[in-house]
Amino acid sequence: MKQVLLDTNFIISCARQKIDFFHEIPLMGFEILIPRQVFDEIEKLSKSRKSATLREEADLALKIMNRNKFTIIKLRRNDVDRAIIEFANDNRDVIIATLDKELQNKIKNQKMIIRGLGMLELV
Repeated sequence: MKQVLLDTNFIISCARQKIDFFHEIPLMGFEILIPRQVFDEIEKLSKSRKSATLREEADLALKIMNRNKFTIIKLRRNDVDRAIIEFANDNRDVIIATLDKELQNKIKNQKMIIRGLGMLELV
């Protein structure tokens, strides 16, 4: 089964747009991978004092993640973007779900993005 690694902005954007990615991605035939660092980053954002909106979105994302099944993986670095790039380079068959343009440009793997009105798309 192919795997999709989700990054922080993808998860938060799905929560914001009410996209049920835990339903949609398995329907597409993929297993969901979430790095421990991404999970920790979302937890940190949910406690942040910077933006009430971002805090609420991160809190919603945590609630969604805690109610669903996925595989948590530990990446080799603490810098999440660098760790995802390294993981992608080592695992070319894994799809990377990200909306980060800089990350998309650095990764040669197939990507999953949100297109239009909440549609998940492979590019």
